[in-house]
Amino acid sequence: MEAAPEGHGKGNGMTHLGIVAHSVEGAALCFREFAQQGFRALGPHDHPDVTLDCIPLARSMPGWEAGTPEGTASVREILTESVRRTERAGADFFVCPDNTAHLAFELPGDELPLPGLHIAQVVAERAAADGRKRVGVLGTRFTMDGHVYPEALAAQGLEAAVPGAVDREAVDRIIFEELVNGVFTDASREEYVRIIGRLAADGCDAVALVCTEIPLLITPEVSPLPTLDSTRLLARAAFEVCVGRRPLPTWRGGTPH
Repeated sequence: MEAAPEGHGKGNGMTHLGIVAHSVEGAALCFREFAQQGFRALGPHDHPDVTLDCIPLARSMPGWEAGTPEGTASVREILTESVRRTERAGADFFVCPDNTAHLAFELPGDELPLPGLHIAQVVAERAAADGRKRVGVLGTRFTMDGHVYPEALAAQGLEAAVPGAVDREAVDRIIFEELVNGVFTDASREEYVRIIGRLAADGCDAVALVCTEIPLLITPEVSPLPTLDSTRLLARAAFEVCVGRRPLPTWRGGTPH
């Protein structure tokens, strides 16, 4: 076991993480990975303080399904309340292990109650550090059709690619009908592997799993491309903040700089 690192100097010497859940399975995986980072670095049963807040996804889905700026703005209000609740619980910063949610977080508006790590920035930084050039993006239809990942990857000098329309529909359907409900089937795994294979044929040198449930279905062992696991990358970055290996974030919503 490595020596316990020093944090930012609050309470037990480490900062307090707030996890803003949007979908259950991805948030649970992020929480588990964050705690396991603590077990490995700090010792048995130990990890930085963490508060997980979850407003049911059912409250946000009408806003997403509306497909309008007003609908997305209503989701931002819900997520902001969740950030506020983690702040009241003592969190120093937050993460949201839901890529689609960042479309709402990036809308213009009041600053969020806490600073947060932006999941797409974390993934893009890892892709650049790994020497990637063209990254396939798998997520909800909102994420695949949205600006968040093309912009985050471009900021690192990388290109984003998404599956064709029919494959995007299949990826999205499996997410909302199965993955967010904790259903993981061999048939869906095979479908995703086929789609990732097409991204490889299209010149991608990695695939970003940017629905936070996808890593529960697609592991590095079955993927035709190296994977960028947005859920675990975010959890590990959050742990690094808590123990002082990474600075406290400054992003409070809107377009990250």
